[in-house]
Amino acid sequence: MSSSSSEKPMRQQVEEYIVSLQESIVSGFEKIDPNAPKFKRDSWIRAQGGRGQSCVFAMPDPSSPAGKANTHTSVLEKGGVNISIVHGLLPPAAIKQMRADHSSIPFDPEKETSLPFFAAGLSLVIHPRNPNAPTVHANYRYFEITEPLKEGDTGQGKVMAWWFGGGCDLTPSYFFEEDAKHFHSVLKAGCDQHGADLYPAFKKWCDEYFYLPHRQEARGIGGIFFDDLSDEPHKHLPSGSSAPRPKTPSELFAFIKTMGDSFGPSYFPILTKRMSLPYDDHMRRWQLVRRGRYVEFNLVYDRGTKFGLMTPGARIESILMSLPEVARWEYMTEMGSEEGTEEWKLIQVLKTPREWA
Repeated sequence: MSSSSSEKPMRQQVEEYIVSLQESIVSGFEKIDPNAPKFKRDSWIRAQGGRGQSCVFAMPDPSSPAGKANTHTSVLEKGGVNISIVHGLLPPAAIKQMRADHSSIPFDPEKETSLPFFAAGLSLVIHPRNPNAPTVHANYRYFEITEPLKEGDTGQGKVMAWWFGGGCDLTPSYFFEEDAKHFHSVLKAGCDQHGADLYPAFKKWCDEYFYLPHRQEARGIGGIFFDDLSDEPHKHLPSGSSAPRPKTPSELFAFIKTMGDSFGPSYFPILTKRMSLPYDDHMRRWQLVRRGRYVEFNLVYDRGTKFGLMTPGARIESILMSLPEVARWEYMTEMGSEEGTEEWKLIQVLKTPREWA
């Protein structure tokens, strides 16, 4: 699919962009900490169709020979910037789930037919070592479903349904208001280039999505979250608004590129400001407790994780890359409950979303 006959197919445009974005982001992290090991670049092929590259940062285990020889304390403790470009047949169960947001997808429950799909995206999660530096998550993706090819046909079937999704959010262990304002202001500026309604809607959606009901708190201080963006009416965007919004494939792809290009300016200044601040064992303990909450959300609620695990030929290591290397669960922890402490200040922000930009 493309917005004009002279353009490359949208799937090709997205593939080329996420490949370049991955290299740009990984290079940015490597420049911040030039003495640390490089990200491990792990290319893979999906047997059912497609490919990807996982760029993962991890220091060697301290008990290993390489770990014992290491003398550098890295800025990052664990991180991954992954891309996947996959295609194949979408099983009936996944199609049925998607039809809740895309009624245009043809589906006959009696025939239980699989449909060809293409999906491409970049997903990243960065867990810094210093408790003052926040964890960050971002993803930018494209999905399309095509008509099944008739026997003897070759190439690609007609696109029947397509959409873009993504987002970027910040999860601190210790709260710095200036960081929250900077992060959100960069995201808002990017959204505003494409429509005045986007940032308010996607910021609210992020606050609602990255929420742990059993804890009654948000996972972090939010950002933006969006999914199922196409030319169809969208339940998260005001239908009667006079403000223009991107609807065509080219318009939505331009929005995705703006947000992808905004990642570095939104996060790198925060990381460089916080990565060398002093911290103690108490702060490290709280960081690990907060990482435990991060794990709870990703494994219990995140629909991207769930969809990845149910996709045939799923690459489990890449899907679970988002989990921190170390986390902590304390029974009835007292941390965060004592009024006036830095930990308590964070909890107040997590329980009551605020406007930052």
